[in-house]
Amino acid sequence: MAGQLNNAAGQLTGAAGLANTMRRAGLLTALRPDKYLRIAAMMARENMSVTSGFASSAQRCPDRAGLIDELGTLTWRQLDQRADALAAALQALPAGAPQVVGIMARNHRGFVLSLIAANRIGADVLLLNTSFAGPALAEVVTREAVDAIIFDEEFTATVDRALADRPTAARIVAWTDTHAHEATVAKFVDEFEGKQPQRSGAKSRVILLTSGTTGTPKGAKHSGGGPEVLKSILDRTPWHAEERVVIVAPMFHAWGFSQLAFAASMACTIITRRKFDPEATLELIDRHRATGLCVVPVMFDRIIDLPDHVLRRYDGRSLRFAAASGSRMRPDVVTKFMDRFGDVIYNNYNATEAGMIATATPADLRAAPDTAGKPAEGTDIRILDTDFNELPTGEVGTIYVRNSTQFDGYTSGSTKDFHDGYMCSGDVGYLDDAGRLFVVGRDDEMIVSGGENVYPIEVEKVLAGHPDVAEAAVIGVDDEQFGQRLTAFVVLANPVAPDELKTYVRENLANYKVPREITVLDELPRNNTGKIARRALQERANG
Repeated sequence: MAGQLNNAAGQLTGAAGLANTMRRAGLLTALRPDKYLRIAAMMARENMSVTSGFASSAQRCPDRAGLIDELGTLTWRQLDQRADALAAALQALPAGAPQVVGIMARNHRGFVLSLIAANRIGADVLLLNTSFAGPALAEVVTREAVDAIIFDEEFTATVDRALADRPTAARIVAWTDTHAHEATVAKFVDEFEGKQPQRSGAKSRVILLTSGTTGTPKGAKHSGGGPEVLKSILDRTPWHAEERVVIVAPMFHAWGFSQLAFAASMACTIITRRKFDPEATLELIDRHRATGLCVVPVMFDRIIDLPDHVLRRYDGRSLRFAAASGSRMRPDVVTKFMDRFGDVIYNNYNATEAGMIATATPADLRAAPDTAGKPAEGTDIRILDTDFNELPTGEVGTIYVRNSTQFDGYTSGSTKDFHDGYMCSGDVGYLDDAGRLFVVGRDDEMIVSGGENVYPIEVEKVLAGHPDVAEAAVIGVDDEQFGQRLTAFVVLANPVAPDELKTYVRENLANYKVPREITVLDELPRNNTGKIARRALQERANG
């Protein structure tokens, strides 16, 4: 009985804490009771999904700006109505409503409307990397049974190649500069204006792609987080409802997608542009007096690398937070950015499979610019050795995580490694005396370049597939700008220029998987068992 009372007391305390946090962030405010009821009804109708925030914001502040992109401004009401129209159009496709919708688009209204529309008809949404080459895209869309793909015009050739064996899959263009397409998001929205989709009882899943041990992109699914996730974000990062946030992190990535969904749930005006440009980003911040900025770390580098006379044109002091995730941040860039724009950087250590794990506040980053921060509320972190023994402070081991945003497995049916309820992150790191986490690398051979995961074996296989290449090995070399860069070593069967080999890789893999340097060797170094001696290659690359 005492245990039940303590549990109930804990739940009440947690609920009170969440309510206080939501009030401070402006989520709970003096709205009419009927408006709260409509918001609750809309959230329920959306099956409490990741896109529910768009529907609730359309009830909360329908005439406020919801999205600003290069085509102009859409209010929350307009976003809601256009998403309904697109959803109705998807249900009216000749082959019927799709079950799995792939989206291969940059940051703009077409991406956002497609995401919401697919959710409203109960279709699963597969977010596709815009750097995918045809072979990788074909493998993913086949494995995930995509029966409709919404894409930007610039990716037409890639999509056509990927769907060569899936001729019945619907193809809809999200962004076009030529207007030479029969099926586009804009045309569907106009044609089905005012129509409502037939609501599906099925709950839509968003499938976020990650890389497996073989380098093949895998679809990761999870059941979402509890209220403590919302509380931990709001307690750690100064979001506030109905303000303006610039999101230039790619929305097809887990990080950019999470920021899009969170901004919608906060009724924050989402300001974005199709392609990242450092000066244009600063201009957007100043023009809209944005209080938030969401980026991947290399974008900080690009901004700080602008000439001083360009940086002096922009103030940036409206920012209260500049949140980043996806790769290691350069400590010198962190310090330079905050010296110029204020102590606003929040570094987030996330995983597709486990959501938010840790956040470094500006105070953390001033003390230790390379830290991943302290564990998020409701998240436990253990540093374990190979025998699953917990390591003391300062010792490096594998990072294991437990939280409510628990991983439910890959769409293939496989899963991550777990121990005692904790999920293996795949990273190695340590905790300091202040409880701050430091990530020092991967526990396997994966290379992280500019926030993108690359497995050497995938690039090696492509290089070895060139008729003039006998053998190939790929490693990651430290790079100030990208965290790591790819370096390849090849043994040739016939003479061929390194630039030709780079072009060959680019034709078969995403751009970020193209080696920056390719060195020709007479033979690859190997150990006594015949395995490639990667350490020797690393020493050679580091000179």
